[in-house]
This record gives sequence, structure tokens and C-alpha cells, in this order.
Amino acid sequence: MVAFNGCADQYDHDPLTARTGKRVRIWVLAAGPNESSAFHVVGGQFDTVFREGTYDLTRGRSRSGGAQVLDLAPASGGFVELSFPQAGDYPFVTHVMSDAEWGAHGVFRAR
Repeated sequence: MVAFNGCADQYDHDPLTARTGKRVRIWVLAAGPNESSAFHVVGGQFDTVFREGTYDLTRGRSRSGGAQVLDLAPASGGFVELSFPQAGDYPFVTHVMSDAEWGAHGVFRAR
């Protein structure tokens, strides 16, 4: 099993909710002990990326747009921010796809 918040598949059965147009902050920790993680929201784009105590991307301060993934080494953490432009379901995974197959995936439901 590989999971978000300790329970595989939990956010498939009970999606995380968000309001369209409202900002969402997602904290992620690659607990390891020896595997990295790459957090990704399908259909979303991060306008803020904070990793290990520093901003990689800050909303409104970057001319390059946004980011698709928060990649983390083992035992590191950070957060991302985004807003969902339309109502619907936005799946999230770790882009270590074998981990997603073992349960590290879920859904944001924007309304």
C-alpha cells in the first residue's frame, strides 16, 4: 500500500472538496524512507510551489506561468496552491505511477 494520509484509495471514495475559483493549499510530505514522490493534480496548474523552506514559484511573481508537479525527495515536504476554474472532478496522483497503482491517488471535487 502507498497512500495519502495513511489510507489507500480513501479520496476516491470520499473526494476532497473545493469551490471553483477559490484557492486551495495542499501540503505534501514524501515520508520515504527511501522513495521520492511527485504530486500532480490532473487538469490543475500550481501557481505557487513551496519546497523545503523556499518558494520555487510564487503566484503573481513568475512570468513563466505555473507548475504541474511538486517533486519531493524522501523525507522532504512542501505545499502547492491552485484554484479550479470549472466545476468537476480533478484526480490527483503521485507521478511515481507504481505508487498510484498501490493506492496513492484520489479526487478533488470542485463545485
